[in-house]
Amino acid sequence: MEQLNTFLESVGGVLWTPVMLVLLLGTGIFLTIGLQLLPLRKLGYGFRLLWAGIRPGAQKGEGEITPFGALMTSLSATIGTGNIAGVGTAIHLGGPGAVFWMWMTALVGMATKYAEAVLAVRYREVDSRNMHVGGPMYYIKNGLGARWQWLGAAFALFGLVAAFGIGNTVQSNSVADSMHQALAVPHWLTGTVMAAVAFAVIVGGIGRIARVAEALVPIMGVIYVLGALAILGYHYTEIPQGLARIVTDAFTGTAAVGGFAGAGVMAAIQFGVARGLFSNEAGLGSAPMAHASARTDDPVRQGMVGMLGTFIDTIVVCTMTALVIVTTGVWDSGETGAGLTTTAFSQGLPGPGDFVVAFGLVVFAFTTTLTWAFYGERCLEFLAGVKPLKAFRLIWVVGILSGSVASLELIWNLADITMALMAFPNLVALVLLSPVVFRISRDYFRGTEAKAVG
Repeated sequence: MEQLNTFLESVGGVLWTPVMLVLLLGTGIFLTIGLQLLPLRKLGYGFRLLWAGIRPGAQKGEGEITPFGALMTSLSATIGTGNIAGVGTAIHLGGPGAVFWMWMTALVGMATKYAEAVLAVRYREVDSRNMHVGGPMYYIKNGLGARWQWLGAAFALFGLVAAFGIGNTVQSNSVADSMHQALAVPHWLTGTVMAAVAFAVIVGGIGRIARVAEALVPIMGVIYVLGALAILGYHYTEIPQGLARIVTDAFTGTAAVGGFAGAGVMAAIQFGVARGLFSNEAGLGSAPMAHASARTDDPVRQGMVGMLGTFIDTIVVCTMTALVIVTTGVWDSGETGAGLTTTAFSQGLPGPGDFVVAFGLVVFAFTTTLTWAFYGERCLEFLAGVKPLKAFRLIWVVGILSGSVASLELIWNLADITMALMAFPNLVALVLLSPVVFRISRDYFRGTEAKAVG
């Protein structure tokens, strides 16, 4: 087993090299330029569409969930460990300057998420249950043609395997550890409760998952951000200096006295880009599976809503975490990951700070499990149809229980590999189908914007 873990670690190290990060970031830059900075220029318009689509009955077109529900569902899979532990890891390894490169990654990642959502709606299908299904495997098959269907199947296979890692066992293990450390709850008990509640939600399909996400993600997100703002309010005099450090260190590097000997500019870029991509999943291909179910009459409208996920995830939530870490002065304490974020919140907000981070990890991990169950179902349906889905749900809850009590080094390594392998087919499709995205985006904004919001 140890030899297998070593082998998987080496494979993952090859796949997640700077080359992979360049491919992800380069695709975002290419799409941003091709769209003529549309995601940045139309950010306010995207929020107006989102707000207009929240009202019951306000949405036109076909689909199972509201555009807001699709966004919250995709966010429930991304907001979590990446925002809490990922930011702490990036700052520990790359210095405060890594945060600047997380921002830059998010700004171009918005174009990637926009294109993914546009293509997901454009090429979605209606299955035998009369449900709208879509995602990279469908826009590969329907957009690129039958000769590319093998690439869509490859994405679905890698996505199915990755779902049981990053979206199932890893999440239940994180929740069980948090509950054991905070309240001495046995791992098996946490796993049993989590599995039972998850099953009650996922048997209701995307509609029930979206309703839970609509409730939990905004509430927990607001609690987390308010906790961060309370700390920043107390340390408001440190905010300008903290922002200045983030920007200057992005280009000069940091000579740290704590957890690392020195973070150069390349370290800041590498870890900032990597953690930014891991946090918002732009280019991975997961989010478009949720956006394909949105009730909408135009792919561009959902694309405008979809790109907000990257903005909220990284520009808002990750920035709150980073500023708390930097302004409280613990960034060079030697702590890393979730431990660094917990230290910053507990020092800045004694008592409630620990609770905000711990409770946030639990809620975000649980919602991640729900959404990745849906992603896994979509991948399995593409490969084998709808018949195996009931069995999949049973296996899914068994995985949650098993993950809560197991050692997951092997699962972590396998998940890293399959997530990287998911990205390759999706990035190929995004580049090859980019002329479609550019064309329908131009057509949409030629005199249709005012009518779309109204």
